[in-house]
Amino acid sequence: MESHVCTQKPTPRENMTSTRIELAFNKIARLNDASDLAELLFPGNRNQQHAFLVIWFSLTWAGTGLVPNLNEPAQQFGISRRTLERIRAKLRRLGLTDHVSRFNARHGYREGWVLSPRFEHSLQQLADKVVALRSAGTGSREKDELLLQLAAARRASATGAETPRNGSPPCLQPRREVA
Repeated sequence: MESHVCTQKPTPRENMTSTRIELAFNKIARLNDASDLAELLFPGNRNQQHAFLVIWFSLTWAGTGLVPNLNEPAQQFGISRRTLERIRAKLRRLGLTDHVSRFNARHGYREGWVLSPRFEHSLQQLADKVVALRSAGTGSREKDELLLQLAAARRASATGAETPRNGSPPCLQPRREVA
């Protein structure tokens, strides 16, 4: 008797690790050093983690706080130009690094790369906004109900589902009086 074994190859998506940054509270609490930060920002890609660490340490160890050319440390540690540009671009989008123009008087009219405080400021703003949104203000219930209706309408248009009569979930719909 023959047994048939399915040898179907996994699709490329099945064996790929996610490249999304997951800012879970427990992962943030476990951050101890720059290598943990590299794993958080570049999950599953050791090559990019290595490149991040080279850039990060180059910027933190720079005596003047400014690195004129990131190509030099990248070449020294064997990082390809493509990887360097991808990491540099992601760090700039996140607000961790910034490019300084040679017309900037604050840095002595020198051009290069610096660590930026924008990421820290934006995380602080996010925390402040969450605290503000947690407190229920006067008149906010009506606004919240309108936002729920808007979200329900968006969801219905995306999925083709029906929205409740007033757009609110049952837990927020007005109670009916029983006689």
